[in-house]
Amino acid sequence: MTVTITASAVLAGGLFTGQAYAAPPTPSITAQGGFVMNNGTGTTLFGKAADTRRSTGSTTKIMTAKVVLAQRGLNLDSKVTIQKAYSDYIVSKNASSARLIVGDKVTVRQLLYGLMLPSGCDAAYALADKFGTGTTRAARIKSFIGKMNTEARNLGMRNTHFDSFDGISNGSNYSTPRDLTKLASSAMKNSTFRTVVKTKSTKQKVTTKTGGYRYMSWTNTNKLLSTYSGAIGVKTGSGPQAKYCLVFAATRGSKTVIGAVLASSSETNRAADVKKLLDYGFAR
Repeated sequence: MTVTITASAVLAGGLFTGQAYAAPPTPSITAQGGFVMNNGTGTTLFGKAADTRRSTGSTTKIMTAKVVLAQRGLNLDSKVTIQKAYSDYIVSKNASSARLIVGDKVTVRQLLYGLMLPSGCDAAYALADKFGTGTTRAARIKSFIGKMNTEARNLGMRNTHFDSFDGISNGSNYSTPRDLTKLASSAMKNSTFRTVVKTKSTKQKVTTKTGGYRYMSWTNTNKLLSTYSGAIGVKTGSGPQAKYCLVFAATRGSKTVIGAVLASSSETNRAADVKKLLDYGFAR
């Protein structure tokens, strides 16, 4: 009897152990494209049309920030004077804005917050103008976008091309879920980038044209930071062509899962897709 019970117990233990480590079912997402990987090992965990080129919306700004942070001798506290051209641009494009005020002097660090939290296209313009090279604004913008494409090639982003500093496409601004995940994984190695993209909201003191100061308050468009345990970034995107996109990352214990969804049909579906993919990534 003792032997039988022991054998049954061993069999039962084996059965339960097998169930505990059974692979979770592959999730189904509504987004047209998606990709997830283990950020520590680089192992692919999920893919759906992972290499299909699509419009990326403001997830483009991940590369804008990366190019800025890669500048040699970068001084994050150097100040940039906000030009009327930046304000005119967001009005003409009906673009998302950090509500920067002409004449204010804003630090590069503050512009990164304005770029990544409220997704300010004015902040993107200011950074491109500051860190591009050339004697005219047009030349500097062209130069900066060139740096974005050079960085994409260096990262092996074979299905990516940028024609803007903010994702407002001029006809050939595209990437893929796999490429954007690769970009985010590289960008997250920078401590300043990590700090900015995990920030839910911030209040920044900027210098006015007259030498006084004002406070700018910015809230992150990435609601995942408040709704998913362990979320640490990265960037939302949306637009008529792009629909609803999100490059995302979360850490639980020693594991970080990172990925992207492109062309979700709504904010609600985007959130549901990302939660499914993160849950799946952590269960793998």
